Amino acid sequence: MSRIALFGAAGAIGQSIAQALAARGQAYRVVGRSEASLRKAFGHDPLAEIVTWNPDSPESVRAAAGGIDTLVYMVGVDYWRFELHPELMRKTLDGAIAAGVRHVVLIGTVYPYGRARTTPVREDHPREPHTFKGRMRKAQEDIVMQAHAEGRIRATVLRLPDFYGPGVDRSLLHGAAVAAVQGGSADMVGPLDRPHEFVFVPDVGPVVATLADTPAAYGRIWHLAGAGVTTQQAMVEEMERQTGRPLRRRVAGKTMLRIVGLFVPFMRELVEMHYLQTDPVIMDDSALQSLIGPLVKTPYAEGIRRTLAAVPRPAESAAVAA
Repeated sequence: MSRIALFGAAGAIGQSIAQALAARGQAYRVVGRSEASLRKAFGHDPLAEIVTWNPDSPESVRAAAGGIDTLVYMVGVDYWRFELHPELMRKTLDGAIAAGVRHVVLIGTVYPYGRARTTPVREDHPREPHTFKGRMRKAQEDIVMQAHAEGRIRATVLRLPDFYGPGVDRSLLHGAAVAAVQGGSADMVGPLDRPHEFVFVPDVGPVVATLADTPAAYGRIWHLAGAGVTTQQAMVEEMERQTGRPLRRRVAGKTMLRIVGLFVPFMRELVEMHYLQTDPVIMDDSALQSLIGPLVKTPYAEGIRRTLAAVPRPAESAAVAA
C-alpha cells in the first residue's frame, strides 16, 4: 500500500512530485475531485493509486487519507475563491488526523509575507499580508502549524515562488512560450523589467520527496527559491534567442488589469497581487540547502528550452483540432 498521498495531485506540482516518487520506485496515492483528470495524469503509472474525494465530506476525507503516513497538500481553489483555502485545509487536516496520518507537507506561496522588508527574504521574515489572498494563505499555514504545535500531527510548509515549465499553463510566462512557438502576441503582466525569480516545476518534485522523508523538516517552514534572480524581460529575450525571431508582447499593467477585470474575473483578482510585479519577493533557501544538501536547479536557458519543446507546434495543434 502507498504510504504517501498527494492531495490536489493533478496540477503541475503534483505531477512533478509523482514523477520524483516513481523514479524512486515508491508507490504513492493521488487524490483529487475528478477521476478522469487523475487517470489522464497518472493512469500510465502502476505505482499510482488513484482515489477521488469530496473535501466537504468528513467520511470522504478520512477514506482518502486512510492507511497513509504522509500527506502532501496542494489543493487549489478558484483564484476568486481564496476564502476556501483555510476552510479546506481545516477539513482535510481534521480528516487526515482522524485517519491516523502522521505527517503533512503544505506546498505554500510567498503571499503570506506581504511586501518584502528585505531582499532576499528568509523564513523568519514577518508575515504581514496586506491582501485578502495573503491573509487566506497565512490562515492556511497557521492551521497546519498550530496542529503541529498541539502535537496532533507533524507538519511543515514549503514555500515556492512563481513557477514555469513544460505544460504549465498557470504561469506568468505561459503566454510568451505559446506565442514564441505558435506565433501571435504574448499577453503578459508587467512591468517586465523588475527582478523576479521562477522555479522550474520538474525541480520541485525531488525536493518535496526528500523533505517529506526528513524528520528534521517538520515543525518549521522552508523556502525553495528559483534558479537565480532574473526578469520576465530576460526570459522572453531567451525565448527569442532560442526561436530566432522576435516575440510580440501585449503587456498589462495594474490599470489595464482593472479594466479587463470588469469582464474577466480572473484578471480582476490579479490586481491586488500586482505588487509582486513591482516589489518582488525574492527568497533565500539557504536553510533548506543546509537541511537536505545542494538543490538541483535547472538553469533558466535550459528550462525555457524544455518549456518551448513541450508547446504544440502549429501543425500539431491543427491536427488535434481536426
